Amino acid sequence: MATTLVDSNVLLDVITEDDEWMDWSATALSRAANVSRLAINPIVYAEVAARFARIEELEEALPPDYYQRLALPWEAGFLAGRCFVKYRRRGGSRRSPMPDFYIGAHAAIQDMTLLTRDPRRYRTYFPTLRIIAP
Repeated sequence: MATTLVDSNVLLDVITEDDEWMDWSATALSRAANVSRLAINPIVYAEVAARFARIEELEEALPPDYYQRLALPWEAGFLAGRCFVKYRRRGGSRRSPMPDFYIGAHAAIQDMTLLTRDPRRYRTYFPTLRIIAP
């Protein structure tokens, strides 16, 4: 069965009941779950954790029997670093994007589909990555 790596923005849309994106994100999650395993990695987990005061609440929001927990492969770290260098050479800022590069590299290295609502950077730096996005 195929695996879909779920980006934190999609999870947070549903968890926070975002007015603009909740419907799209909830529908996309449901559709992806019907055809693949849903997965998260430690970076996605950490980004979502910022919304919770207690780990028990986070675990309830991201149950391991629904979201497979995947380790980050070393090869994804290398690919993320190389893509980040390209990004910087093109004038990108030093702040925030490294987690996105790691998430994209993880999906690319392990031949997963990525479910995100912010596909621009992923499409630019991981052109062969299968993406589910608005």
